[in-house]
Amino acid sequence: MHNTRRTTVKHLILALAIAASPLAAAAHETAKGPNGGPVVDSSGHHVEMVAKDTSLVVYLTEGADKPLASAGTKNARAIVQDGGNTATVPLQPAEPNKLVGALAQPLGSGARVVVSATMADGHTVQARFAGN
Repeated sequence: MHNTRRTTVKHLILALAIAASPLAAAAHETAKGPNGGPVVDSSGHHVEMVAKDTSLVVYLTEGADKPLASAGTKNARAIVQDGGNTATVPLQPAEPNKLVGALAQPLGSGARVVVSATMADGHTVQARFAGN
């Protein structure tokens, strides 16, 4: 009986951790950005993702919603999980504060997108978006 209680407690802790993880991931996400997409806070910057048809645009702003220059951004990419498939989408800087890429197909309603980039000053920006 004692071993069964430990197993039950472990399962309860695991279930609570799984249930809380989407809440923690969404804690920094705001409703909508100025371009109509979801916004995530990343290291004091705001990252807004807008996907329309096969176009993916990521807008970068500073905490005060001032544009964060995208020129000189390196290793920018989006990892897209959609409908059981995973794809890497290269993102290219576009003035003044955008990273743009082409999707193979429009995003589905349950798609998950992880954006990462190294800014010109060397710091990294990462953002996770789920359920577009």
